[in-house]
Amino acid sequence: MEGLKVADITIRRGGRSIVDGAQFSAPAGKVTGLVGPNGAGKSTLISAIVGIERPEAGALTFEGADLVAMGRRERAGICAYVEQSASTEERLSVADVVALGRIPHVLAWLSGLGSDDEAVVAGALERVGMSGFATRQFNTLSGGEQQRVHIARALAQQPKLLVLDEPTSHLDIRAQLQVLHLLGDLAGAGGTVLLALHDLNLALRFCDWLVVLDAGQVVAEGRPPEVLREDLLARVYGVHARLIEGPSGPVIAYEGTV
Repeated sequence: MEGLKVADITIRRGGRSIVDGAQFSAPAGKVTGLVGPNGAGKSTLISAIVGIERPEAGALTFEGADLVAMGRRERAGICAYVEQSASTEERLSVADVVALGRIPHVLAWLSGLGSDDEAVVAGALERVGMSGFATRQFNTLSGGEQQRVHIARALAQQPKLLVLDEPTSHLDIRAQLQVLHLLGDLAGAGGTVLLALHDLNLALRFCDWLVVLDAGQVVAEGRPPEVLREDLLARVYGVHARLIEGPSGPVIAYEGTV
């Protein structure tokens, strides 16, 4: 399977290009990281991939199918999205929130979930370590706990393509590692995973493929150690840094600003 292909995507707002001719691949069976400084256009590009925003030009395909031309339900049947931050004041239990991931697969939602769907919901909660929270009110959880529930909701959707915008931003270190290992397992089982990340060391360790976005343009793509070179870090991020070999592989050591 060829995974996700982004071809010459352009998105403009107020006459200004936010994403300008972006082109890259997120291969099936791999975790692809989308990195770049604040304002690079990562979230805007992701919003086009998941159907929130329609690109002005370009093509988005997954396994050869045109994502832009798909209806919302059809797209939701193959693509799940985890936002950087999402909350609600509705009085929903954690299990109710995760069950929303089953909507694309249930013909008569108002009739309730079948036993198979309930098993999927329970399994998704277990995978993110939130089984003990199933009956809790979602809006009483901490930000990090809510984020894990949203990831469980996406897993309950059983997507072929999983897109996440800064999924580790509200998580403590242990939860970050758990989530990133989980994403690696999903990719290892043949899924396509695309996530925006700010932490370059996490990207270096857990991503198989890396795409660097700067000022709306893709400026580098490839294996993380080959992409995160000293010259690129200086040019894109404005920092002096070098790759050093750590106990678990290469690590970026920051030395100062340019």
